[in-house]
Parts: sequence; C-alpha cells; structure tokens
Amino acid sequence: MTTEEYIDVLNADGSPTGKSRPKSEIHIKGHYHNTAHVWFYNSKAEILLAQRAASKTICPLLWDVSVAGHVDSGETITQAAVREIWEEIGICIPEAHLEKIGIYECFQSYPNGIKDNEFHHTFIAKIDYALNDFNLDKNEVEEVKFVSIPEFRKLLKNSDVNGHFISSNTPYYLEVIAAIEHRLYKKKI
Repeated sequence: MTTEEYIDVLNADGSPTGKSRPKSEIHIKGHYHNTAHVWFYNSKAEILLAQRAASKTICPLLWDVSVAGHVDSGETITQAAVREIWEEIGICIPEAHLEKIGIYECFQSYPNGIKDNEFHHTFIAKIDYALNDFNLDKNEVEEVKFVSIPEFRKLLKNSDVNGHFISSNTPYYLEVIAAIEHRLYKKKI
C-alpha cells in the first residue's frame, strides 16, 4: 500500500504555516503551496514544451512547461525540480544546472472544483537532448516537442482560440521566454 504524499501548506504571502496536508486535499481546499517548474531550452533557441496527459484533471492535452510538479513536505524546491525532471521525462539534471528565474503566483479556480493556489518556483536550463532521449511518464506527459521562440510567441497570440496553451498563463509564459532570450543572447564581455 502506498502512502499518500504530503505537501507543505503556505500562507497567502508564500510564508510557511508549519503544517502539511495530503496531496489529495491541497487542491480541493485551495491550500497555498509550492511547485517546481523547469523550462528547458537548447542551443538552437528552441524551448521544450510538454503536452499535459489526457488523464490530468486540470487542462488535459494542453501544452505547458517542460516539467512541473508539487514540492513534497520536507523537500527543497531544487530537490523537487530534479525529482520531477526524472519522473516526468526521464533525464537526470543536477541541481547546479538549474537557474532560478523567479517565483510566480498562480491562483486559479476551475469549473471542476479545483482551487489551484500555487507558487511556481521557476527554473530554466540549457540542454542538448533529442526528443527520443526522453522517457515520458504517460500519466503526466502525453508528448514533448521543441518550438522556436517565434513559434512559441505566435501560438501564444492565438491561445484563446487555438486550444494550444493555457491562455490564462500567457503573462507567465512571456516572462519565461524573456528570461531564456536573455540567457541565449546576452553579450559576452
């Protein structure tokens, strides 16, 4: 028998409450909590997108962050990021390879009753993998693809009608694109 994962509960400002709750309760009761997000890009200025599994309760089959997941109770944010990378796409990336670009608040409610109050601790990392190098967990990720930054922006412009991205996340996606562009094109001194 598997024991249920516990997630640390936060206050609305992101500070710890000192309490943890079962993962099953987190989105039902709308507890504030941490997640780790990792966006991968390559030397060709392409960003790795993951299509959410068909079985997901929130936004199934939409394209989103390369890897994302909850931070388990007692786990550091970077430990969670490394674990989620391995679990979802089957590659091993050391913590030191992850560059944190910020913490983004994502507070949304969905028609199915889910109350999603997350602090996305967001990392970027440059990788040199081909699509067939990934071993996808089909319970989490349906498919992955690399898209150029211009293509990403084009898809975002039409996300209200094209069913590609979670359109409410557009400002977040644009900030991530800007951070990746900054790393790709920063001037060498």
